[in-house]
Amino acid sequence: MPDSSFRVLVVGGGIGGLCLAQGLKRAGVDVAVYERDRTRTDRLEGYRIHIDPDGAKALNACLPEKVWDTFVESTVDLGSFRFMTEQLQQLMVMEPEAHESPDSGPTERSHAIDRVTLREVLLTDLDDVLHFDKKFERYERAADGTITAHFADGTTATGDVLVGADGVNSPVRRQYLPQVERVDTNAYGIGLKLPLTDEVRSWLEPPLSTGRSMIMAPAPFFLSISVFDRTSGAADRPAGPDDAYVGTAFVVRRDACPANIESLDGSQLKSFIERLIGTWHPQLRRLVAESDPESTLLVPYKTSVPIEPWETTNVTLLGDAVHSMSPVGGLGGNTALRDADLLCRQLVSVRDGAAKAPDAIRVYEAAMLEYGFAAVRKALRYQKQGLQSNRIAVALSQVFFRFLNGMMQRRQAAGRAGNGRTRG
Repeated sequence: MPDSSFRVLVVGGGIGGLCLAQGLKRAGVDVAVYERDRTRTDRLEGYRIHIDPDGAKALNACLPEKVWDTFVESTVDLGSFRFMTEQLQQLMVMEPEAHESPDSGPTERSHAIDRVTLREVLLTDLDDVLHFDKKFERYERAADGTITAHFADGTTATGDVLVGADGVNSPVRRQYLPQVERVDTNAYGIGLKLPLTDEVRSWLEPPLSTGRSMIMAPAPFFLSISVFDRTSGAADRPAGPDDAYVGTAFVVRRDACPANIESLDGSQLKSFIERLIGTWHPQLRRLVAESDPESTLLVPYKTSVPIEPWETTNVTLLGDAVHSMSPVGGLGGNTALRDADLLCRQLVSVRDGAAKAPDAIRVYEAAMLEYGFAAVRKALRYQKQGLQSNRIAVALSQVFFRFLNGMMQRRQAAGRAGNGRTRG
């Protein structure tokens, strides 16, 4: 029989925690989210995020129909993904059609959405379950198995399951699994944002003016560029700061950075990048030079160390709280969404009386550890490939990309020819 008293406490209102809350609320499960931000507008910063088909399927499964529709309407096409040299010589171009059918539905496609916009979408209609200004301190388990969360303001909350969705520095994880380690990956990421104004559009030339570009060089750093533009077909309204911009991520090995890099301000970080790319193509140098120094964000890239399965209880973790990873490849957010969907389904089965909480959570944790740490390894591999500075290794990589590019173009040409014969 369904247990109407079953209650889930979620610590953390990031992407994964909010997606889980949406799914549980949609299924009629009593859920409460406790977020340490003081208000819903405390996180008004960020860049676009790439939602892959795994993430899209998870969102579709958890979000109410109208919220899912709002998500889809808020996204833009990813466009082409190019690998280029620092002089903008093309190595490989991946078109969306290379791996997604033009007729694919929204759950089968990749999407680009601004992080601030995604957070607003995920906050929709959660006012009754979301509690702000709640800094989690510790939890206690009662004799009857219920979990009570204690917050810094002296308040508490009691439920049947506690989910730590509280990010890379998760206090829930520190209490529950203190053996979990995060280690430095020997790299920093420096994010910049350039508003895509009419003036910028006048000088930013193809191929940098659309889609995504990965700039590879024989150096201990690389540059990722993403164009986000929601203004196409919306000439009747001015572009806001989150509607049209070019986001860049400069990833650099720690040994190529000044010792005081974490004390540098936005202008100084920009100057540091400009010195390193001084011989690169003028378009790339201008892109960095004209980016807004106030948008600069420095992030030490760290990664979780794989862990052995633990004894399952009614406390569990999702997203960065358990398997944080290098941002290279954009896998972290999608993996958190996948966690939320799987955990949601397992917790609904507990509410419905189809499974006991430890058994359902054990199923979730076994799968989550497998695909989650596979993503951790993949992200670290992408980062290492981008940061290789040996000229011979980089040259071989460039030859390999050109070879792949040729194969892809021939395959796409053959597919177009086949489609033409079919239509004929």
